[in-house]
Amino acid sequence: MNVIDSIVTQAASIAAVRRDIHAHPELCFEEVRTADVVAQKLTEWGIPIHRGLGKTGVVGIVKGRDGGASGRAIGLRADMDALPMQEFNTFAHASQHHGKMHACGHDGHTAMLLAAAQHFAKHRNFDGTVYLIFQPAEEGGGGARVMMEDGLFEQFPMQAVFGMHNWPGMKAGQFAVSPGPVMASSNEFKITIHGKGGHAAMPHTGIDPVPIACQMVQSFQTIISRNKKPVDAGVISVTMIHAGEATNVVPDSCELQGTVRTFSIEVLDMIEARMKQVAEHTCAAHDATCEFEFVRNYPPTVNSAAEADFARQVMAGIVGEANVVVQEPTMGAEDFAFMLQAKPGAYCFIANGDGTHRDMGHGGGPCTLHNPSYDFNDDLIPLGATYWVRLAEEWLAAARA
Repeated sequence: MNVIDSIVTQAASIAAVRRDIHAHPELCFEEVRTADVVAQKLTEWGIPIHRGLGKTGVVGIVKGRDGGASGRAIGLRADMDALPMQEFNTFAHASQHHGKMHACGHDGHTAMLLAAAQHFAKHRNFDGTVYLIFQPAEEGGGGARVMMEDGLFEQFPMQAVFGMHNWPGMKAGQFAVSPGPVMASSNEFKITIHGKGGHAAMPHTGIDPVPIACQMVQSFQTIISRNKKPVDAGVISVTMIHAGEATNVVPDSCELQGTVRTFSIEVLDMIEARMKQVAEHTCAAHDATCEFEFVRNYPPTVNSAAEADFARQVMAGIVGEANVVVQEPTMGAEDFAFMLQAKPGAYCFIANGDGTHRDMGHGGGPCTLHNPSYDFNDDLIPLGATYWVRLAEEWLAAARA
């Protein structure tokens, strides 16, 4: 494994920063302390910063040996926010904020980019500019989109942007990257069925929304099995059904909520249109009406082919070809997707291992994402930082050639 020696030397101090961030988790758009830590470190290392994009976002600007005169630039992104969940771990760096936890490893993502930043500050072995993007609000807040709306790519022009996420269950020392869709779109729906309430002993005098809801839920699955091409991916999950207050009363209304996930906008367009038709026509068939709401949160995360291949080559130079595996797409969502809609780039996974890295005092659950017993593997800091450094150096060198 060809990690950079100077990064290894500083890894313990960066791990201490990571654990400090883990102990003080902040939710989306509330990452004031975390942003302060990032800004203080970058400033300490002599890296100019810009604050305020996406409310709490921080951008570090590292000019190469040419002072950035080439005009070429690459963006490296890490997310900073935590999740609204209670941590089960009791080790020394466990969350000090009740109901908040770094259960997805964004503390580790921030630490790996900080480690790369420290190296960049001392060894500007490239021509052009590296933009270090510390993004807020990935967990449902769409921080990437908000940073872009605030002028991220206008104020900091870059030709490509790259992201990275730790991936539990993969053997530590491995990476995964592939072209095309790697994470799904995330969308929510809410359907309110309006019937006519009445006595449960006399259902013929009303319009019962509950069996209408049951029929609707079943019908939605035919969209997946009969309207969508079998080779396309799509999931409709009805996760909430709310109706009624008494056992002997037919309710006036019934509410359905859930999510839809796809790997393409075309499939998403079809599913939304068909769900609306099914909902409205099912209600009409029973003399009921409905309100149909559909909210598109995050688009699919789609890696551009050239950048994914380039990232793979960089990874292979660090860990060897055998340790760069196929990135199996997941139906989870990621707001880095917004950046990839605007710029070429690639979103990769770095293996977090099987959880045996955790200190004594970890919770009894598995070391998986969004689990109260999760913790980031600090051994990844030198490896992840080395990837960021080599990726930027080699991408800018290739762009110059």
